[in-house]
Amino acid sequence: MRFFADYFPLLLFFVAFKWQGIWVATAVAIAASVAQIAWFHFRGHVSPIHWLSLAIIVVFGGATLLLRDETFIKWKPTVLYLAFGAILAAGKLVWRRDLIAVVMKDIDLPPPIWTRLTWSWVAFFGAMALANWYIAFHFPTETWVDFKVWGGIGLFLLFAVAQAFFLARHVTEPTR
Repeated sequence: MRFFADYFPLLLFFVAFKWQGIWVATAVAIAASVAQIAWFHFRGHVSPIHWLSLAIIVVFGGATLLLRDETFIKWKPTVLYLAFGAILAAGKLVWRRDLIAVVMKDIDLPPPIWTRLTWSWVAFFGAMALANWYIAFHFPTETWVDFKVWGGIGLFLLFAVAQAFFLARHVTEPTR
């Protein structure tokens, strides 16, 4: 259920795009993101990631609709990926903390492994930002939408599975 709730706005964006095009899809994504925040609030917790995503979709989606220019909505994933990567990098460089360790607090790993994990996610977010930018501005909008939805979800799942295999070799069992 959490997976569906996390990807609810993206999936509705895809359906609306296929049905009515980029303008309706953008409006649907904004509305779905607001509904998503309301749902998470009702369930008891809205993560900072969801607030950031809402702010970016409202700004970039709003600019797309107000100016009737799809360029803005195409920048949204790139900006979001760069923001995630920058937050993780700043956590490590400025505060000397692996923020992923904070999120995944139930997993016990040695500090160098958390650092490797952090930098691998920073690199992944950078690669996703670059891939989104390239596809958004070098291919038709329909290709970008397909990549944004299915390519993005697929690449995230593949990367997460790869990270799980990496982590499995380094997780230490808690002593009782």
